[in-house]
Amino acid sequence: MLSIFTLLESLRSFINTGGDVLWAILITSICLWTLVVERFVFFRWIYPERKSHWLGQWNTRSDRASQHALYIRESIISEAKQTMTKSLPIINMLISLCPLLGLLGTVTGMIHVFDAMSVSGTSNARAMASGVSQATIPTMAGMMIAIGGLYFSKRIEERVSEETHHLTDLLIYH
Repeated sequence: MLSIFTLLESLRSFINTGGDVLWAILITSICLWTLVVERFVFFRWIYPERKSHWLGQWNTRSDRASQHALYIRESIISEAKQTMTKSLPIINMLISLCPLLGLLGTVTGMIHVFDAMSVSGTSNARAMASGVSQATIPTMAGMMIAIGGLYFSKRIEERVSEETHHLTDLLIYH
């Protein structure tokens, strides 16, 4: 239990070193990873049930060869794809937001460096180092979150494509 408190204190200290912008990056990161995990949970437990429902809906039809049946098939595929990609635009937006927040942290950190230089001159290395640290940590954090997010976003997009093609193959139109 003590190690959890130590870990949380270290995390708080790290975030305070990066300035207020790092808190915004942390909140953005939590939202991003929550949505990514939700999509993986969806594909693991919810999608198979929905897929069975869509297949049952199609297979119970007596007419699977008319133009009207083709429209219904396309509607089922479209609904499935829309359901699978539900939070993907938000995930991609959060991924794009992280480096921008990191850049904002860089700018605010450099403002602190210039402020320290204007108040105490260039002789106060400690004040300048604090500002440089505040400038680089948010940039690094934003980039790391975005890189990880891009990987999982691509995995989700690939899964959507695979499942869409698989469902299309299962909904036999003849």
